[in-house]
Amino acid sequence: MPRLRRTRRFVALTCAAALAVGLAACSPEEAVTLDVPAQVDAALPSDTQAQLQAAVERAIAASGSSGAVVGVWVPWAGTWVTGLGSVQPDGSNTSADATFKAGYVTRAMTCDVLYGLAADGVVALDDSVTEYVPGLTDLADLTLSQLCDSTTGLGSYSTALSSRFAAVPERVWNPRELVGYGIETAKDVTPGTTFADADTNYALLGIALERASKLSASELYEKYVFGPLGMTASALPDTSTAQLNGLYSANAEDGSVACDAPTDVTDLSPSVGFTASGVISDLTDLGRYTQALATGARPYDVVSRFADPMPASGDAPSWFTAKGGTYQAGTLIGQYGSIPGYLTAAFADQNTGMTIVVALNNSRASATLVRSLAWQLASIASKTPAASGQTAPDAGLPWTAEDMGAQVDAAAVCPLP
Repeated sequence: MPRLRRTRRFVALTCAAALAVGLAACSPEEAVTLDVPAQVDAALPSDTQAQLQAAVERAIAASGSSGAVVGVWVPWAGTWVTGLGSVQPDGSNTSADATFKAGYVTRAMTCDVLYGLAADGVVALDDSVTEYVPGLTDLADLTLSQLCDSTTGLGSYSTALSSRFAAVPERVWNPRELVGYGIETAKDVTPGTTFADADTNYALLGIALERASKLSASELYEKYVFGPLGMTASALPDTSTAQLNGLYSANAEDGSVACDAPTDVTDLSPSVGFTASGVISDLTDLGRYTQALATGARPYDVVSRFADPMPASGDAPSWFTAKGGTYQAGTLIGQYGSIPGYLTAAFADQNTGMTIVVALNNSRASATLVRSLAWQLASIASKTPAASGQTAPDAGLPWTAEDMGAQVDAAAVCPLP
């Protein structure tokens, strides 16, 4: 299968140099070479930072969050990586290096493992899931690639289990038990014909890949995702180690959203997400990861993974599609979603490497809010003037920052300033 090919500069870095470049990978033992766009070693212009910060602060208020972490990497202009607000109400200030639950970005990583194992000849993309997970005779027509693309018709287990998750948040769940609930909600559709995002697809895919490789999901992520990219802050743990607290604002007695009294749900076990949403990471790791994903920097990245995408929803604009465990929005590739306590989004431009990662720490609002925020930040960043000696790209995005700012406002669940 052909590699993704785009014009960029080969960068070989030691750990010390990686601090200056920002998104380049490193390990303590050796230099790592990645085929990624060269990053200007500078802060973004102050007026650009002001626009970005205003957008994030408005989204913090709209979602009822106490804080956020956000990273913006513009290869031709500079970077902005920061924490805003506090890790919890009346808590300490949020740090740019705080870990948080990466949420649905995990789904793209699980597909990375699939494509890595396929490149190594361990599995084939069109293998039936029942080849590796016996006892699912009704799912014999489902392939590994269809699970990755979320085109199987399987439903969501988290909807059925949300009350049980809340009742005993520290419980470590067996992924087969999670998948069982999702299979019960399957829809009668022809596999491979319709995209419908569901956590069951990625949890079941994770089980199948563990069986095929005889490695745990954690070991697979380390081999195909974390290790090659030097993602030292990332893991798939059984218990929460997130430093940015996760919140959820329930309803007050009068039926309004209790924005001033959110519940802390940080301790919910990442096992409820498994290979659908269980990874914990930080800004630097996810920035590096998202850029590599979008620009095809890894040996197993192939054109076919993102080719012929499907509409992200029935009413989605033509430029918003889904394939390969990711969403495509114009030239951006990435993921976004909501898990208890967090709204997360991570997108990068497949042509320029411009990268946006943002996490808000209250999940009461819909995932549309954080998706719109990420696209708003991308629009602002894409218009950043080039630094001295650099050239800004001509390509644009099919929306404006104002468009996406209005969508953030429309998704607000708490009063806006």
